[in-house]
Amino acid sequence: MKMNPLGRTGLRVSELCLGSMTWGTQNSEAEGHAQIDRALDAGVNFIDTAEMYPVNPKSAETQGRTEEVIGSWFARTGRRDDVILATKISGEGYQVVRDGAPISPATIRAAVEGSLKRLRTDHIDLYQLHWPNRGSYMFRQNWTYDPSGQNTARVLADMEDTLGALEREVERGTIRHVGLSNESAWGTAQWLRLAEAGRGPRMASLQNEYSLLCRLYDTDLAELSVHEDVGLLAFSPLAAGLLTGKYQGGAVPPGSRMTYVADLGGRVTKRMPDAVQAYLDIAARHGLDPVQMALAWVAQRPFTASVIFGATSPAQLDLALGAADVTLPDEVLRDIDAAHRAHPMPY
Repeated sequence: MKMNPLGRTGLRVSELCLGSMTWGTQNSEAEGHAQIDRALDAGVNFIDTAEMYPVNPKSAETQGRTEEVIGSWFARTGRRDDVILATKISGEGYQVVRDGAPISPATIRAAVEGSLKRLRTDHIDLYQLHWPNRGSYMFRQNWTYDPSGQNTARVLADMEDTLGALEREVERGTIRHVGLSNESAWGTAQWLRLAEAGRGPRMASLQNEYSLLCRLYDTDLAELSVHEDVGLLAFSPLAAGLLTGKYQGGAVPPGSRMTYVADLGGRVTKRMPDAVQAYLDIAARHGLDPVQMALAWVAQRPFTASVIFGATSPAQLDLALGAADVTLPDEVLRDIDAAHRAHPMPY
């Protein structure tokens, strides 16, 4: 398993990161524990979660359960030091957590304490802001995104206040490093500038959606990542399962994500099946498994720190872990580039 630097933290994380958002709904506690055991045996040292998990479906009754699954694994095994643990604080608008309150000094302390209790640990290695208070163009909001209503001074003051609260948690020892999620290039640059001005800790990473089908990261954010050492933690690298091919021809396998979210968060469009098929055909032509091809491609991008994947069965987990042994040759990369030009932004 290849290890990559996590920003400028000095930590090195496995190029594959075990996602956890199904633990507590689609997966039981025992299944979550088994996934952690298997992933660590394969060389993974990085687990990502969030206080709002599990999802599919999301509910007030299950919120926080995923962190509890991880916490009970720590308690059972005593292997806290074998894991680089990342979690996230929920932001404005998600009513299940703190009645949808924004991220602020008033909420950060309570959120950190809640996560620590559920995770049964005294520290979080990477504490991430799940989405910006000012809003985000992620999750298909890019089609109508309009930042013109934002007040620049207010946004920057909010960032400065948040960094101050995060600094106090670093000083307490409850969190070690901080990161972003669903952020833009401008936003990330401002967080970095404020850190350089001494307003708080430096953002180590950026967790945004990235896959063969979703390549918003390829330009401005890619440049920022490379120059500023803010690595991408790519989520949904299989495009919510689309790149497995299991939904082709209108199929909806029982228990799959589409049974809970029919449009896969706006990813199901008229152009999507043809785009997926183009990548399935490339994998078949080169004798590759499409899941491993998709994961290996994200891992090989020059700005990727780690690829976050999830699984609901042991077979899915083993298949994904096998991507660590795959290096895509130039001819495959050329075919992928051609498919991207033919099928840009299918959703």
